[in-house]
This record gives sequence, C-alpha cells and structure tokens, in this order.
Amino acid sequence: MRLYASPVFTGVAQLVEHWSPKPGVGSSSLSSRVFENNSMEKLVLYFKESYNELMNKVSWPTWTELQNSTRLVIIGSIIFALIIFVMDKISDVILTAYYNLF
Repeated sequence: MRLYASPVFTGVAQLVEHWSPKPGVGSSSLSSRVFENNSMEKLVLYFKESYNELMNKVSWPTWTELQNSTRLVIIGSIIFALIIFVMDKISDVILTAYYNLF
C-alpha cells in the first residue's frame, strides 16, 4: 500500500504545525515527506503523458496547409500595415494643415 498526501492536506498539516503553541518544537510531518518523494514520479509521469499526447493525439498540419496559412498571415500583415500607413498619412496632413492655420 502506497501512502499519498495531496498538497491540500500537506498544506493544512504544515499550517497546523506553524500555528502550534510550541513553535520551537520541530515537526516530523509524514505528509510532507511523502509528497516530496512523489513529486519526482509525478514529474516523470507528466513528461510521459505530454509526449504521448503530442505524438498520438495532436493533429499536425500538412506542409501545404502550413504554406497556405503562412501566405494568409503575410497578406493580412501587409494589408494592416498599409491601412495604418494611410491613416498615419491622413492624420499627418490634417494636423499639419491645422497647425499651419495658427
């Protein structure tokens, strides 16, 4: 049988220890030690599950889809840049004319 301490219970145990009427007394909290030993196994499990999901469950785009998406992003960026350029020039002309009046 394996002991498992969740972070919630570990935090509560440590909170109780910190608010103990005898703060100088050291603790021998089993819950925090079990959680520390389990953390390496959890980290390894996390990486294994992440690798499995990336290799078996993610649908990656094909080369053609990737090229089409890239073209779309480039064209959209150019259009937005031109719109901002035109708006900047219009505001420049308007403000220059306004300041020349005074």
